[in-house]
Amino acid sequence: MRGRKPVVVAVAVVASLCLGTGVAAAGDGWGTAKPGSDSAGDSYYPQDGNGGYDVADYNLKVSYDPAAHQLTGTQDISARATQALSSFNLDLHGLTVDSVKVDGRDAKFSRTGDHELVVTPSRALWRGRSFKVKIAYHGVPAPIDDPALGNNGWQYAQAGGAFAAGEPKSATTWYPVNDTPLDKATFHLAVTVPDEWGVIANGRERGTFKAPGGGTTHVWAEETPIVPYMTTVAIDKWTFDRQKRKDGTPIVSAFAPGVPDSTKQAEARLPEILDFLESKFGKYPIDAAGGIFLNEQIGFSLETMSRPIYSAGWAGTVPTIVHENAHMWYGDSVAVAHWRDVCLNECFASYATWLWDEAKEGVDLDKQYAGNVKKASTAFWNGKLYDMGPGNEFTYVYSKGPMMLHALRNYIGQPAFDWVLKTWPSLHRDGNASVPEFQRFTEFAAHRSLQGFFDAWVYGTGKPADQYLFPGGLKPAA
Repeated sequence: MRGRKPVVVAVAVVASLCLGTGVAAAGDGWGTAKPGSDSAGDSYYPQDGNGGYDVADYNLKVSYDPAAHQLTGTQDISARATQALSSFNLDLHGLTVDSVKVDGRDAKFSRTGDHELVVTPSRALWRGRSFKVKIAYHGVPAPIDDPALGNNGWQYAQAGGAFAAGEPKSATTWYPVNDTPLDKATFHLAVTVPDEWGVIANGRERGTFKAPGGGTTHVWAEETPIVPYMTTVAIDKWTFDRQKRKDGTPIVSAFAPGVPDSTKQAEARLPEILDFLESKFGKYPIDAAGGIFLNEQIGFSLETMSRPIYSAGWAGTVPTIVHENAHMWYGDSVAVAHWRDVCLNECFASYATWLWDEAKEGVDLDKQYAGNVKKASTAFWNGKLYDMGPGNEFTYVYSKGPMMLHALRNYIGQPAFDWVLKTWPSLHRDGNASVPEFQRFTEFAAHRSLQGFFDAWVYGTGKPADQYLFPGGLKPAA
């Protein structure tokens, strides 16, 4: 809660101490005002994210001209200082900042490094104080070209539209943000485009309005706290499909021109897919659902919250839709504490497709597992599922990851495994978690140490010993 302004000079210091406003002396209970960190502390991406504050909400208004690729934005950020701040940083790649205000007063700002926007408010922000930031900016967005991960962020469609997608970075290419999984916030977005273009984004539709200066404004709101890279917007001449889950949760999916009917038929099964995933992982933790189907070959699909974004062709299939929506539990609602923990996202989403095949296609997972073991290479067994190094996060978590979980299922038994799958997302809903925390939780469920199993499969390399490779009912392939 923001403090009230003191009404007499004589009590200014007292009010600042009690209410978090005014001028505080060095060494008092609020601390000396210092610059916030320009890092959130992730060892893989040390310049991503920032410290010293916690964002509650982003309220972003954007105008975009597809012909000129010109974006003009106003970002309103609601945040709370977690330390006494003389200045703080936001992340923004490229684009030109026109003005910054903090609590309605002009603030100084500068750009440093690859993507740091340093904001110095006219008055220090004391620890515990809520504050608001308004940033006006413009420019032509460009993706981040990562040699290991490809393009991340704002990208252009061949038909003239645009979309935002990328991991671990994306949001910084189109709006100022605290770009770390550790700082989730609600996300409100209003996008104005020429009338012939459509817009889809995260969350629920809040209306479409004629803009005073021309064009149409499309309003979306994601009320579930969201990690920045999971935010998205996509501009194209969409065909929309709207339906609802049995509980009333709105499902909105959008298909770019040229997307095949087979993709639309696969997405039509989304209510069934969500019901199935809910039976495995517990209540659906997001306030909306759907999908964004591009007619672009971008090399990946991504679990943008409530509405995954899919590459053309191979990605518009039921297994991919199952995978991306499993992330709503594992990766979105419960996000990583650090990027070395990415198995908590991808290992589980990949295993969700195994569970789907078992339930819907009659696949014998034990037999599938044994076959995979038989054909696995030395390189496969040396692939790491934890602390694999920057640029290597998205490798063996898709192949070795689901095998590890199937072995774990047999190692601790079906009842304990089922309880873990459902309880873990509920326990950490809207939060963050680490692989070591998951190990401790699973040990609690199994009533015994699992250090040997986790060392063999998750923390170490090499082929696990038979006691971990073929536990329970698993048997080597003949």
